[in-house]
Amino acid sequence: MAISESEKEQIRMQAKKMTDSFSEKLSRVKTPDAEPVIKKKSYEREQGNGEECDSDFRKIMFENAPKKEKDFILAEKKKWE
Repeated sequence: MAISESEKEQIRMQAKKMTDSFSEKLSRVKTPDAEPVIKKKSYEREQGNGEECDSDFRKIMFENAPKKEKDFILAEKKKWE
């Protein structure tokens, strides 16, 4: 079923009216100027430059890797079963 140009225009006008009405109502919503509730002084992760590696972590990762070659863990890109 095809929509005529006048019906398309009517739909556009209704959509515009709804959008304008929503925008106007949204502009009246008051938002609190409160500080964030959660403030963290410390983080769970330590910040590093990525060059340092925990030797135990590296050892465990290589022990758990099913396929490895020298200093690389061989991983499949994707596998769907």
